[in-house]
Amino acid sequence: MVVTLGNPRDKFWGMILSLAHEGLSMRGVELASFEDLIAMVKDGEPFTPAVVFFPMHRIERIELDLPDGSLPSLSQRFSAKTGLNPDAAFGSSLKNRFTEHTETATISAALRNKGPA
Repeated sequence: MVVTLGNPRDKFWGMILSLAHEGLSMRGVELASFEDLIAMVKDGEPFTPAVVFFPMHRIERIELDLPDGSLPSLSQRFSAKTGLNPDAAFGSSLKNRFTEHTETATISAALRNKGPA
């Protein structure tokens, strides 16, 4: 997932741990640090993905990490450059519990119920 945040503007890439009316919990990295993360993993350095909570009023957009035409997804880029599956690297099997349809429906419902900030 890629989450776009406002106030301050930022993007975060990772896996959803929890999505509720109050906000979103994720495990991952700031998108600005994506290439640094890949370099660390390739060099065999230990890393611990951040576990963060974003209140719903900061969330502007949540996107599935999908390829765009000939451009690979961030997950595909991570795998191609490190040889690791992001699910395994982030130590979470949550993605396997949900289908793409269920994730999309849940995210859409949460954003609809977001209410005023």
